[in-house]
Amino acid sequence: MTYDTLCADLTDIAKLAGQEIMRIYGEDFAVEYKDDRSPLTEADRASNALITERLRQAYPDVPILSEEGVHVPYPVRQSWPRYFCVDPLDGTKEFVKRNGEFTVNIALVARNFPAFGVIYAPAMEMLYWGGKDFGAFKQFREFAPQRIQTSRRPREQGLRALVSRSHPSEGMEALLAAQNVTERMAAGSAWKFCLLAEGKADIYLRTNPTHEWDTAAGQALVEGAGGSMTTLEGDLFVSNRQTLINPGFIVRG
Repeated sequence: MTYDTLCADLTDIAKLAGQEIMRIYGEDFAVEYKDDRSPLTEADRASNALITERLRQAYPDVPILSEEGVHVPYPVRQSWPRYFCVDPLDGTKEFVKRNGEFTVNIALVARNFPAFGVIYAPAMEMLYWGGKDFGAFKQFREFAPQRIQTSRRPREQGLRALVSRSHPSEGMEALLAAQNVTERMAAGSAWKFCLLAEGKADIYLRTNPTHEWDTAAGQALVEGAGGSMTTLEGDLFVSNRQTLINPGFIVRG
């Protein structure tokens, strides 16, 4: 598995999944709700089916952990040296609202850290990819890719913080004030990681629940762009925990 092959495969798969999503986006679609009251649509299922099939064809020996797939028990997955972590439609609430801020997330996790990630925002036709050892890039449609990096804005100037558009969090204001945040920007889904990776924001904090598939590709992208992601206590943010629910985190440029 070379970097060039992996990059080409995952970006192609993400764009094909995006086409499936946009096909349904233009139609009337039903919205179901899971046990946790999060929405589920035909687009989630169609994207998951395409991504899973393509990954299994290209990498039959690499397991897949997907939000809409089978959630493998920890005693099985704890020994995985690497696996794909997939959110076939991140930001289903934004998809239902038709505001365009939804993404396809695919990450390769190796030794419990996201090594490489792809995020595609199909409504915007914006593609992002990267990893700590590879740098970070964005591409609009079929134009030439551009290398991106996180902001180097000094903290004393006041930071621009990303906040969730659809998941407000109690106590967030106190945390933002402690970071000298002077500007707040609302955005949906993993699109927040993309904005931070290209330097349009400086910090993203989260205290309410997310899952590994929500953050793995974004973490790889931000780290590739020169940023960092830790727990709120400053510890390394690892993948493949016993629970797939993430702790709170802070992403910095």
